[in-house]
Amino acid sequence: MTTILAFDTATSFGAVCVLTPGGRAHAPRAGDLLQAVDRLVDDPARIEGIVVGRGPGSFTSIRIGLAMARTLSLTLGVPVAGASTLDGYDRGTPVVDARRGEVFAPGPRVCRPEELDVAGRTLLGDGAIRYRALFEERGASIPANDDPLHLPDPLLLVERAGPFGDAGAVEPLYVRDPDARPSA
Repeated sequence: MTTILAFDTATSFGAVCVLTPGGRAHAPRAGDLLQAVDRLVDDPARIEGIVVGRGPGSFTSIRIGLAMARTLSLTLGVPVAGASTLDGYDRGTPVVDARRGEVFAPGPRVCRPEELDVAGRTLLGDGAIRYRALFEERGASIPANDDPLHLPDPLLLVERAGPFGDAGAVEPLYVRDPDARPSA
C-alpha cells in the first residue's frame, strides 16, 4: 500500500491525521476528524488502507476514531489496521493524560503520575504537559507545550500498526474500565 490514511483521536489534542505520502492535518477536537480528513483527501479512491490509533486515551475519543475508521473502511472498501496511541511517539516516553489524577504510560498501564520513574527521561504527550511541574521536579525534561512532539505521529502509527484486515477486528485499547456502565 502506498496511500494510507492514518489518524489518532485518543488524546486531548483532538485529531491528528496524515495521508501518505501527502500531508498532515490537525483538528482541535476528536469530533472534528472529518474536517481534517477533508483537508487531506481530495480523492477518496486513492486511499488503499486506514490506520487508526486505538488508545489508550479518552474513552469517547477512542470510540470516535474507531467508528470513523470503520465507517470509512466500509464506504471505501479498504482494510484497517490499529496501533497503540503510545506507539505514535519516538523521541521520548509517552505520557497520556488519563484524567482522574492518572496517566497512561508504556506497558500500557494506568497509574498516578508520581508512580512513574521519570528521572533523566524526556516525556511527551498531554499527560507530560499536565503534570509538568511534578515531572520536572523529579528530573524529567518536557518540551514546550506547543511542541509538535506532544502529538502522536500518525506516520509512526503506520510503521507500528498491526496487520491490515477487517475494520471490525480492530479493538480499542482500554487500560481501565470506562466510567459509564449499563444499568442493571
